Amino acid sequence: MNRINFSLLILVALLGYTNGYAQREMVNLDSNWAFLLQDDPAFSNPNMNDTQWEKVNIPHDWAFEKGVSKEGVQSDNGGYFGGGVAWYRKTFDVPETWNTKWVQIEFDGVYMNSEVWINGHYLGKRPYGYISFRYEISKYLKTGKNNIAVRVDNSLEPSARWYHPCGIYAPVRLVLTGHQRISPNGIYITAPLATSQKARLNISTSLVNKMNKKVKAMLKTVITDASGKELKVVRNPLKWKNNHTLEVIQEFELDNPSLWSPESPYLYTVTTSLWVKDQRVDQVETNYGIRQIEWKTDSGFWLNGEQTKLLGVCEHYEGGPVGGAWTKPLLRWKLALLKEMGVNAIRTAHNPAPPVFYDLCDEMGLLVMDEIFDGWKRKAKQDYGAQAFNEWWEKDMTEWLKRNRNHASIVIYSLGNETSGQIAERLVAKCHQLDPTRPVTSGHSESEFMDVFGVNGGSEKQGFYTKERPDKPFVATEAPHTWQTRGYYRTQTWFRDGYPNKGQQPFALPDLTEKEIFHYEWDSRDNWANGKQHFNSSYDNAMVRISARKNWELMRDLPWYSGHFRWTGFDYYGEAGYVHGGWPFRLFMGGALDVAGFEKDLFYFYQSQWTKEPMVHILPHWTHPTLEKDTKIPVWVYSNCDVVELFLNGKSLGKDTPGTKWDEMQCEWMVPWEPGTIMAKGFINGKEVSATEYTTAFSPAGIRLTSDSEHLNIPEDHTAIITTAITDSAGVFYPYGENNVYYHIDGPARIISLENGDPVDTTNNVGVNFRRAFMGLTRTFLQTVPDAKNISITAGAILGEKQLLTSSKVSIDVKTLAILGEANTQPVEIFYTIDGTEATPQSKLYTGPFPVNSGTTVKAVVVRKDEVILTMQEPFGSELGLCWNEESMSPFTENRVEGMNAIDADFSGATVQTFNEIKYLDFKGREGNIIWYQENDGSAGLFTLKISYACKDTGSMRPMDLIINNKKVATLNFKPTDSWNSDWQQVITKQHLEAGANYIELRSTGQSAPNIRMIQTN
Repeated sequence: MNRINFSLLILVALLGYTNGYAQREMVNLDSNWAFLLQDDPAFSNPNMNDTQWEKVNIPHDWAFEKGVSKEGVQSDNGGYFGGGVAWYRKTFDVPETWNTKWVQIEFDGVYMNSEVWINGHYLGKRPYGYISFRYEISKYLKTGKNNIAVRVDNSLEPSARWYHPCGIYAPVRLVLTGHQRISPNGIYITAPLATSQKARLNISTSLVNKMNKKVKAMLKTVITDASGKELKVVRNPLKWKNNHTLEVIQEFELDNPSLWSPESPYLYTVTTSLWVKDQRVDQVETNYGIRQIEWKTDSGFWLNGEQTKLLGVCEHYEGGPVGGAWTKPLLRWKLALLKEMGVNAIRTAHNPAPPVFYDLCDEMGLLVMDEIFDGWKRKAKQDYGAQAFNEWWEKDMTEWLKRNRNHASIVIYSLGNETSGQIAERLVAKCHQLDPTRPVTSGHSESEFMDVFGVNGGSEKQGFYTKERPDKPFVATEAPHTWQTRGYYRTQTWFRDGYPNKGQQPFALPDLTEKEIFHYEWDSRDNWANGKQHFNSSYDNAMVRISARKNWELMRDLPWYSGHFRWTGFDYYGEAGYVHGGWPFRLFMGGALDVAGFEKDLFYFYQSQWTKEPMVHILPHWTHPTLEKDTKIPVWVYSNCDVVELFLNGKSLGKDTPGTKWDEMQCEWMVPWEPGTIMAKGFINGKEVSATEYTTAFSPAGIRLTSDSEHLNIPEDHTAIITTAITDSAGVFYPYGENNVYYHIDGPARIISLENGDPVDTTNNVGVNFRRAFMGLTRTFLQTVPDAKNISITAGAILGEKQLLTSSKVSIDVKTLAILGEANTQPVEIFYTIDGTEATPQSKLYTGPFPVNSGTTVKAVVVRKDEVILTMQEPFGSELGLCWNEESMSPFTENRVEGMNAIDADFSGATVQTFNEIKYLDFKGREGNIIWYQENDGSAGLFTLKISYACKDTGSMRPMDLIINNKKVATLNFKPTDSWNSDWQQVITKQHLEAGANYIELRSTGQSAPNIRMIQTN
């Protein structure tokens, strides 16, 4: 693809210089970096030859590009992605006119432990991967060629409890000013009065003079409205000492201001300029939204004088299809989907985002709980809390607050997540010092120091609503916790911690049917590593303690309940072990949208409650290849209409009205299944205003391509999102489609990522041209070159049921879609084999569907004008793909044992053994230890630990020390049992666990340990 012409950027920057006085200029440094995933001190040498290094553009995330492996050092925490040490280098030209300029290099985000050199001169280190930083480089620049070198160190892993990017994942720029200038983050705007009648603005500007002489200057600030109309101008004359910093405060009043809100995100522009000898030497523009916020104990959050519920989601910045390498258009697409769901607020879990995120939230109307840290001490083994917090927290907090405090979208700060320590008091004080206009909270962390009482999972417990709360406003910082796998259904209720675990004080949630009616899974239970490795139901019936519906009812009806930030908006990579059992599970399924941005049924539940545009949504779909006719299926319809009527094959099944109680929010029918079309119609005031339908699909035979034109403008955004759907021969969407889809691009574009949302698909997202569909869908994310004329995508697939469940027929389909301009419409031919040989243009010509036997791999090539543009293959067999009709594999049984398996923990000195399908650790006469990670998303307190063991040693209790969070709390004795591998007993102890991350260790003491099966906590 085309590279940005750096020389042209320099020329444009120089146009601002007149008579020796320099205006501020930004030089974009995002293009054409040299990258190498190796480490050598010589790489900082400005003269070394890096021409053989890979050429990359920023944003760049090498871990995401390299993909996942079972040995990925980020482990299950980080979705099995990698880490390591890498270097970036960039050479650029400096004109002679820069000799008198003040030049800084700014980084919006580098993960983590970055070190920077300019022309071999060391500038410094920044450990935190989620903070902006800058270095002054004027004195190191020279006329001609200059070199930047950046070392990024992710050798200590896992450094987060979820997937983190690796590399320079956010923009880089040079900032050029004169020696009299506005300081970085030097403008601070507050609105002590903000009503629809009048607004009063205070604008504080920090100025610096690095000239060795006194200066007479003038500070001019102009406020313009959204149309560009000038509203107010203030000028302040300045007398300025040499090498002196000056703070100037200006006051403004605006009549009848337009107030910022999620419904109307109105932004004014504040233009601050510095003038010396009647010439402008520096200028900064700040977008600013005028709004008033209040947090009240009895009535929650108020915006512009109106009580406003926070309809929020928690979002890791890495949640989505590109890891950490978000471009502005893709990030806007992500936020637009959340807005479409009805979301009005986002918690940045559990770290700040780059500046572009807050800019978009201001522009689009999204309230933000801006969170700075996950922990104030170690939570993941090698995280910021372990590596650098004590030394760096104050500097990082200062940068974070000064950078972000002008954003209208930010209505509250969060200083941590499920952590503790007296440092909380100092963190809060620092926050109040730098921005007294917003309250401070935390995700269940030392709330006694906070202005707002923030609670994570503890707010999901029944008991929370009967006990006394602190006398301060309340917000659910992380609730509810529910899970859904797109397109997957179970009629039996499932609780994460048991059936249900009474210690979690869950709200009651009955099963939808007496017996489970759906029997399919991602794989046979024989191939599961543990009992956690199952999908989660897309009915609202898979959770920790509370359903999404009940949580919304409470939040809606309790005046003091300011709102919630559900966990999460999007699925995200990482945290694949604790809930989902680990490899091959690669991501966390808590989102209302999956990592490809496909909406789950939960998306439409929130839309029915949080939006006004008439809508209806049916679940489940109506394709059930193994279901017996007349099996009664719970059919739900989410809708914001007055009345919903359901039809099956044209026959009305009656009307229902969406209710306000949690279990009446969905319209519901028990429908005997038969093939055909199920349709729902929504009515308001007796008039049909919305309708949707599903039709039973037969076996896969085709593909359909569509381009997202609602959220993206391809010519302007240089970004395209193409959805591929699997269909039957009549074009009906097949919701279990799982065939590979292959892609060929014509024109100047490249694939950024291929993603399908499948929790267990460990294929690389980057550097490949195919992805299998998951539950019938997959997506292609493309970047185009500016000014491109004609770009098209051709997709091909070998289609059929992977297991040949109802049909042995296989079809091959190829479709082309224009992305820009005209599509390449030249005809193609398809040639295929079924005997295991490679397909060539001399193989059999495809003319229509053909039968195959189980165990067959079909191979094919797609040829256009004698050029092979796609090479494809697809295996078929009874052991492939989804596993059907195994009732025994259901995890939804009352008697199942819940706990953390010893074999899934970190351990030493032991080997994994299996007896009667039970896996356990056998120390075989050796000493060793086991360390479990236990996340407590409720309050700190006493928990019951149950260690399951077997030990037929009548001469010893085989004692082991119990160590929690690096502190020995007990020595446990293990009484002899009747067997080493079948008579499993329990040692039970009550111990204190902290809120958030806990590390529980059993360590032998002088002799070998017993065999250990699992630990349970409740």
